[in-house]
Amino acid sequence: MGDVTAGAGDRKPVKLPIQGKRNILITSALPYVNNVPHLGNIIGCVLSADVFARYCRLRGYNAIYICGTDEYGTATETKALEENCTPKEICDKYHAIHRDVYKWFNISFDEFGRTSTPQQTEVCQAIFKKLLENNWLSENTMQQLYCDTCSKFLADRLVEGSCPTPGCNYDSARGDQCEKCGKLLNPTELINPRCKVCATSPRIRDTDHLFLELPLLESKLRDYISTMSVAGSWSQNAIHATNAWLKEGLRQRCITRDLKWGVPVPLEKFKDKVFYVWFDAPIGYVSITNCYTQEWEKWWKNPENVELYQFMGKDNVPFHTVMFPSTLIGTGESWTMMKTISVTEYLNYEAGKFSKSKGIGVFGNDAKDTNIPVEVWRYYLLTNRPEVSDTLFTWADLQAKLNSELLNNLGNFINRVLSFVAKDPDSGSGKGSGYNSIIPDAPGAESHPLTKALGEKIGNYVDQYVDAMEKVKLKQGLKIAMSISGEGNAYLQESQFWKLYKEDLPSCSIVMKTSVGVVYLLACLLEPFMPSFSIEVLKQLNLPVQLSFSDEKGDIVKTKTPWEIVPAGHRIGTPVPLFKELKDEEVEFFRNKFAGSQADRADRAVKEEAEAKKVTEKLKNTKISDKSGKKERPTKSAGEPKTKAAAIEQEVTISRLDIRVGVIKEVQKHPDADSLYVEKIDVGEDQPRTVVSGLVKFIPLEEMQNRKVCVLCNLKPATMRGIKSQAMVLCASTSDHTKVELVEPPESAAIGERVTFPGFEGEPDDVLNPKKKVWETLQVDLHSDKDLVACYKDLPFTTSAGVCKVSSISDGSIR
Repeated sequence: MGDVTAGAGDRKPVKLPIQGKRNILITSALPYVNNVPHLGNIIGCVLSADVFARYCRLRGYNAIYICGTDEYGTATETKALEENCTPKEICDKYHAIHRDVYKWFNISFDEFGRTSTPQQTEVCQAIFKKLLENNWLSENTMQQLYCDTCSKFLADRLVEGSCPTPGCNYDSARGDQCEKCGKLLNPTELINPRCKVCATSPRIRDTDHLFLELPLLESKLRDYISTMSVAGSWSQNAIHATNAWLKEGLRQRCITRDLKWGVPVPLEKFKDKVFYVWFDAPIGYVSITNCYTQEWEKWWKNPENVELYQFMGKDNVPFHTVMFPSTLIGTGESWTMMKTISVTEYLNYEAGKFSKSKGIGVFGNDAKDTNIPVEVWRYYLLTNRPEVSDTLFTWADLQAKLNSELLNNLGNFINRVLSFVAKDPDSGSGKGSGYNSIIPDAPGAESHPLTKALGEKIGNYVDQYVDAMEKVKLKQGLKIAMSISGEGNAYLQESQFWKLYKEDLPSCSIVMKTSVGVVYLLACLLEPFMPSFSIEVLKQLNLPVQLSFSDEKGDIVKTKTPWEIVPAGHRIGTPVPLFKELKDEEVEFFRNKFAGSQADRADRAVKEEAEAKKVTEKLKNTKISDKSGKKERPTKSAGEPKTKAAAIEQEVTISRLDIRVGVIKEVQKHPDADSLYVEKIDVGEDQPRTVVSGLVKFIPLEEMQNRKVCVLCNLKPATMRGIKSQAMVLCASTSDHTKVELVEPPESAAIGERVTFPGFEGEPDDVLNPKKKVWETLQVDLHSDKDLVACYKDLPFTTSAGVCKVSSISDGSIR
């Protein structure tokens, strides 16, 4: 049974593995507790794992989701120095911030803990003692940077300098890792190192430490990786990062540090040292499970019955595929080893990178303060999940996905269905329609051709959805679920249910009962992605907040007969719109508000407040009326034009183009030109338009027939080799023009529908004036983006069924 209400901090009954059931242990990388998480952190770890955890519960698997804050190490000590408090005070403060952010994002942890606990010390020291007993540890003297000014050895993160990696030269690389190239480092490798506290140059000094002998464990580790990377279908970026480490050759790794804040080393000689965070942090998964249940070993020492899935950003891969497995293998105990790893690349922000340390981007608490609903944030981040390459957060893209995909596709479908069912047919006019909120009976639905075809399509989509989600292809799973909404819109449109109500009521009842079933199915499939959306849909359906999608109950089989999902006679609740349009002025406001770093924003806020005070004082001293009591009006300057029309040429905006969804009804080669096609295209008018296109050498004739296309309908007609072309088919081409592809609307887009661009309204010109160069001016900003979406600048070509795309040309020019 899917849990659609749980969030971070909610306590649920403890679950233990069940013999004969599928037991899944899910973790997401423990976020550092030294800052507020930004959107890149959220999609990279906790949100992705939450979607999979919710999916597993929906499917009836016995799954738990474990996470918490990583609290030990240099990062915490550094932050404590910055804020002039103790490490524990920093941890308490930021643990609460993280917990609250994740609770707002509806992250459904079974346990959200922390690593600064007695359980962490107990488990960490026990693992260490096993490694010591099994002779996988060695003692060595190493050279470490020592700051005479601060009178202490400098931990990795207290040292900065230039990265030694050839070709990188980043001048603010940390002592443990270069943020720019991702290379793991030792502090002594840095060029021109400096103390982060006092900025003086440290000196090298000897200190004794303990090391994990990774080279001695390499053969066992390779056996694990070669087996599990295949069995668990590791993501390609995880395999690549792991192989890069193995290819470079494993070296012994230091597991202790000269710090005070951490798990103490339980040896007399090393009593003033603590475990290094890379060794101690992954053990946090185990200790937090220990906080969840004292029977934690049933999850963590049960490889025959438990599958471990781990989620993280790409910079965390080696710690989870090399370091942590080596540690567990070295104990000689039967641990539950990671089966599947899901890794994300970076989510970038507008023109640069999200950065916690520099305060750049939108942070978890910022998202809440925008008043944009949490389901919109979750949807946008998940559609933009950087699964195979870095992706980009932009406010315009968020607006486009909200307005076109959530509002015009998903929200529009659900509201049309439920509003029609809710209508009172006896509204007094005698021409009413609707079912007074009661689901009608629908005998014969299985033999209704349009409905039967929909059931088959949905059944196929659901099979694809399950396959994608089982393989942790979350972005693909979401896309498939949204395709079902698109099919629902097309079904409504093709059925013309509003006419059927008057002309064929039994068929209308079939369409509406089926559509209500599809609404319920969407609430189910989208629950892992947008749980608050599903709760609201179930409320409007007047159904319990309990969802199931398990094989045992036959839930998947039922999807092929959506007309049977919600029973006849059931009374629905009150339909209300599910999403609200995000307007241009709001987007501009947010773009400006979150520009620069958090420090820049704070400075702007201070300046704006000061400016506001000045304006207030100025207004107090401004004369607002003359002696007669009439308000003064500004006078026109001598050179000002008498009318606006004389002063302002009509603005050149994308709304002046009349781009429509069309379908090619006929196509043949031009009788007098080998490179041209002549098409008859239906653009929603009484007669098809004749269009001449130079596409012969790019697209075969048979692939042109019956294709949906985007058609520019208000160009001045032009005669091409004796045939007048009344419009233009829009295509994308590569920079060298060797490849050309049609810009295609969604399959369910209505013929004749105008293609729009979020934020641009207004009627198009009847005919574009060639002398004014309107088309030429706008065309330079038409292109396909890296997600193959057709765009004007960064705004997608949008229809009520979704955005228009090309097949394979990214960053192509559209004309």
